[in-house]
Amino acid sequence: MYLERTNVVNYANTNETNSENFKKNPWLLNLKSLNKLDKRIVVTASFLGALTIAIGAFGAHGLKQLVEADVITSFETGVRYQMFHLIVLLIIGFSVPISATTKKWVFWFFIGGIILFSGSIYIMVLKEILPFDVKFLGPVTPLGGLSFIIGWLRLGYGLLKLKS
Repeated sequence: MYLERTNVVNYANTNETNSENFKKNPWLLNLKSLNKLDKRIVVTASFLGALTIAIGAFGAHGLKQLVEADVITSFETGVRYQMFHLIVLLIIGFSVPISATTKKWVFWFFIGGIILFSGSIYIMVLKEILPFDVKFLGPVTPLGGLSFIIGWLRLGYGLLKLKS
């Protein structure tokens, strides 16, 4: 059923409890009622989103003067994967039907993926200007990718367990 914008606003502003709202429309969320986990997910994703924009801007404007052009593509891949997963975390944080257990697992797997996958790419791209050897990070990047994959599989499993 499609609700017009005015109906959604009026519906969200009623004095009904979240459980009553949830029974009528399970995808509607009263933003004032985020639990601690959902708030942590949404706030973390928001701040990391801002950081991702800053990292991307550095990659687009400052990185060209520091490294060879061919490694900028790798840097952009790290930024892109980071942003994709942050958007999904925002959606999960605002999603009422997904269980807290699923949210928690997906959150930590995605954060691990961002740190290991994107983080290792950022550092390896800067290897020419860093004062230390970054070869040890070569195997870290695939572990970050694996963390992303496990996070997606855990999300799929959690969605399969939803009762209709």
